[in-house]
Amino acid sequence: MQSQATTVSNYLAELPDDRRSALDRLRASCLAALPDAVESMDYGMPSYRRHGQIEIAFASQKQYIALYLMKPAVLAANKAALKGLSVGKACVRFASPERMDFALIERLLAESRDSPDLPC
Repeated sequence: MQSQATTVSNYLAELPDDRRSALDRLRASCLAALPDAVESMDYGMPSYRRHGQIEIAFASQKQYIALYLMKPAVLAANKAALKGLSVGKACVRFASPERMDFALIERLLAESRDSPDLPC
């Protein structure tokens, strides 16, 4: 179910306690890695736009936490590091907050920022 929150702060405030701290940290990682991005709510989830396009987004779903990296080549280049996770074309799904490897997430965010590819 999509959130009806109009700000990222409100979105995070709606989360259950067991997820809030991990997604607060994910937000901080996105803001640090993409300092020129515009943070907004798009499609019911926190999003980070650069050059007018969504480059990164995340969502707390019922069964997982999703990190959307809209540059599929970044995920493809990190296939080995993502082994054991559920990975789609532009999405990494973490089964629980405890499964979130923030060193890997921060590397993916930096690679996305530095990639010359356009978001899909």
